Amino acid sequence: MIIRTAQIEDLPGIDEIYNQAIALQATAHLQPLSKKERLDWLAQHAPEQYPVFIAEIDGKIAGWLSISPYRPGRMALRFTAEVSYYVHGDYCRRGIASKLMEYALAQAPRLNIKQMFAIVMEHNIASIMLLKKFGFEQWGFLPDVADFDGEKCGQFYYGRLLSS
Repeated sequence: MIIRTAQIEDLPGIDEIYNQAIALQATAHLQPLSKKERLDWLAQHAPEQYPVFIAEIDGKIAGWLSISPYRPGRMALRFTAEVSYYVHGDYCRRGIASKLMEYALAQAPRLNIKQMFAIVMEHNIASIMLLKKFGFEQWGFLPDVADFDGEKCGQFYYGRLLSS
């Protein structure tokens, strides 16, 4: 497995994985994103500041992780970033999310990130376990904020201080 920075030609693989997450209600989107929405999303992830990392196995995208700004434009929050990660269903339970998280945390000093957090659906136990494995702690909980066709779901905020 290699981990590298995402390129525009990776978008179909990124979309395939994200659409799987939508179907599993592992994200708050209910419909796949349009090509324009995904292109705009990638454009907002400048590799030198807020990269998207790809885990590639035998030329296939097995997973990806994005680092996103928290409340862009509010400069007091410039050292805080949100981390999101997704693994293709064919590659689950192979340590891909762990390798991506390990890589992202190692890149944090270079990216000038001092705090990192993730927003996780309350039923996503695998993601919660991953975050705890890497020293993230529960920073907050928003009860019943998501509605999946009448089924309510809360969101956890898990965070980690990386440096002071």
